[in-house]
Amino acid sequence: MSVEYFVKANEVLDKIASTQEENIKKAAEIMSESITKGGLVHLFGSGHSVIPILDVFPRYGGIVGFHPLMDSRLMWFNVIGTGGARELLWIERQEGYIKNFLQSYTFKKDDTMVVYSHGGLNAAPVEAAMYAKEIGMKVIVVASGENYKKAKATHSTGKKLGDFADVFIDNCVPLEDALVPVEGYHQKVGAGSTLSVIYISQAFASETAKLLQKKGFELAIFVSPNVVEVPQENNDNVYAKYTEVIKKNNVVI
Repeated sequence: MSVEYFVKANEVLDKIASTQEENIKKAAEIMSESITKGGLVHLFGSGHSVIPILDVFPRYGGIVGFHPLMDSRLMWFNVIGTGGARELLWIERQEGYIKNFLQSYTFKKDDTMVVYSHGGLNAAPVEAAMYAKEIGMKVIVVASGENYKKAKATHSTGKKLGDFADVFIDNCVPLEDALVPVEGYHQKVGAGSTLSVIYISQAFASETAKLLQKKGFELAIFVSPNVVEVPQENNDNVYAKYTEVIKKNNVVI
């Protein structure tokens, strides 16, 4: 294989499949329990860790029961200036900010919180996990195991994101994230964590759906309108079901 990124990326995915299956299944069991009890699986991330949240729901193949928690101030939509990457990187490191964001929502102890962060050190993911644990929620962490083992905590509590995990899913990406060396440069190129966490997220979301079906739970599945076997009103029904679940849980204050 001549494209080196293909080689490196496949190594990461193979490692996830061979080492993280048990953790993904544990996470799916916890998530299915929350949903069958009428609760939600909340998904949180900042910066590039917003991407897997977007890919879980609403997404073709996604199911009602997952609740994306997204703050536009923690999502870059510009390189510099308003919505810039540099600005959000500063905000996500500020202790105390996330409590102000999360207090706009209602969470229940039977819910599940999934927190994404490759580094697992910034205040935003660490405090999102802390907030969830204080309520009594189970916390699923998707992060770099290498970062968790080797990187020094930067939060004033001395805690890293992984310290709050009921289940820790290792994204199996090296500490520096990038995968491909370039001759003459110390820095590597070709990020790996986004590819990795999408792979993991679709795995646990699919396993959760299968468990729900086995438990007799009726699934509301977001489907491509190009699937002719599914009624055209399917996605309107999915939106309606999602709205019903959100209202039932009084999620937004």
